[in-house]
Amino acid sequence: MATTGKLRSANVIPGLRWWICALLFASTVINYIDRQSLSLLAPFLKSQYRWTNSDYANIIIAFRISYSIGQTLFGRLMDRIGTRRGLSLTVAFYSVVSIFSPIATGLRSFAGMRFLLGAGESANWPGATKAVSEWFPKQERGLATAFFDSGSSIGGAIAPFIVLPIYFRWGWRPAFVVPGLLGLLWLVLWRWLYRSPQAHPRLGAQERAVILSDEDEVSPPSSPKTRNLGWRGLLRLPQTWGTIVAKTCTDPVWFFVTDWFPIFLVTKGITLRNGLIAVWIPFIAADLGNFFGGGASGYLIKRGWPLGKARKAIAIFGGLGVTMLIPTILTTNLYLITLLFAVATFCYASFTTIANVLPSDLYYSDSVASVSGFSGTGAGIGTIIAFKLIGHFSDARRAAGTHSFDPIVIIAGLVPFAGMLLVLLLVRNTQATKDGLVRPM
Repeated sequence: MATTGKLRSANVIPGLRWWICALLFASTVINYIDRQSLSLLAPFLKSQYRWTNSDYANIIIAFRISYSIGQTLFGRLMDRIGTRRGLSLTVAFYSVVSIFSPIATGLRSFAGMRFLLGAGESANWPGATKAVSEWFPKQERGLATAFFDSGSSIGGAIAPFIVLPIYFRWGWRPAFVVPGLLGLLWLVLWRWLYRSPQAHPRLGAQERAVILSDEDEVSPPSSPKTRNLGWRGLLRLPQTWGTIVAKTCTDPVWFFVTDWFPIFLVTKGITLRNGLIAVWIPFIAADLGNFFGGGASGYLIKRGWPLGKARKAIAIFGGLGVTMLIPTILTTNLYLITLLFAVATFCYASFTTIANVLPSDLYYSDSVASVSGFSGTGAGIGTIIAFKLIGHFSDARRAAGTHSFDPIVIIAGLVPFAGMLLVLLLVRNTQATKDGLVRPM
């Protein structure tokens, strides 16, 4: 028996929950390298295929339509079939789509491939949020969410150094294949490592006790009111709408940075070769903001702050800070634009970390991915509307030169502030909390 115990101890992976989180981070990095490939190549593809900004917007919108619908559908799928199987299926699908993206030859085929890609990639956030709710106690969920979500900014930051050198040497087609191959490699690691904490054979007893310390909060109480809480039941709760608003009012701003920033710089008279620093620094700032938001809210909880108060403090900071986008309309200086976008994306990322962790803070395990999917769908719809307007107004204001994006940037700075006010109003303890439908904040 002693020998068996030693073997089991030897097989334990110390800090396994953080290795799981590292895999979620890696998935998000690959996800963003994949989607950034088009935005980085957009100035060149627009020239090659003679696309207008409205044409380019339509390609992005094709991605956003499937991405928006997919978040809700795949969120529900994750709650039904589990995190391991759900992410395995979706990552395999979008990796194959990415590998075959070079068959696109024009506007319609590009839009079709991006539509399929968006469907597969949409599962990343509902799946990762559900995994965090399963593997982390509440005082660590903010930091764990920040960790995996920081993959978006890291992926965006390193994408130019992968995609552009490939383009300048071999053309645009190989740049779409590489992220797909990375996705398949990730899938092998995921299938090897991921299990639920209750069933994982390489999870130590001490770490298991830490993870399951919130087990009474992960599973809903056995009350008739909490059973079969489907989409309609979830959408009746103000807390659900608070999580939807948090993403809907922040993600379109981030996607403006990821998908339109290179074109924005060109309108300011800055070439991509000379402005490479401006492309990646806001992503690094966002990465730091992710960890600040998750770490600061976790610190406040450890200091005795109520969970809701700690989360909302960071939301206020983020909503105010994103307004730093607005002064960019007054300058064409590369370094000042970079600084202002860096401050804004730092604050955005702090806010969005809270937006991403709210489903696992508020809901039980069998609803986390569904609510996360709702918020992703809301963000997707907001982004589709925003991109359609960006394409239209940037084309219509082309004669304004360096000021063609001014109204767009002003609105981008104000919408997260409005979202912050709505989160403060909607995310609170209500009768649904007393009934056990949501967790107390």
